[in-house]
Amino acid sequence: MNIENFRDYCLNKKGVTESFPFDETTLVFKVMDKMFALTDIDSDFRVNLKCDPERAIELREMYPKIIIAGHHMNKKHWNTIIMDGTISDKFIIELINHSYDLVVSKLSKIKQQELDAL
Repeated sequence: MNIENFRDYCLNKKGVTESFPFDETTLVFKVMDKMFALTDIDSDFRVNLKCDPERAIELREMYPKIIIAGHHMNKKHWNTIIMDGTISDKFIIELINHSYDLVVSKLSKIKQQELDAL
């Protein structure tokens, strides 16, 4: 998966916006104003995705060179995935969906209803 496909997939999810809230190179994807994915558009293609803490550890053990603790993020809840082609697009999509769903599940009931109405 390349950065354009990653961006398109994230933006096609319900309620997602993109922005550069930190600097001019860190592209952040949010659902209902809550971050679920980010990448630096100027460096090697890597993405940070939110992850269930237990699953995060499992993934890091399964793919120690590709999935690491979230760079510049809460290491318990975020993974950095090095997008070098080692992991299939199908699996990357699963990880994006997991991150998105995890964030949506933590939204307030009002925000979840707003999302459902979109």
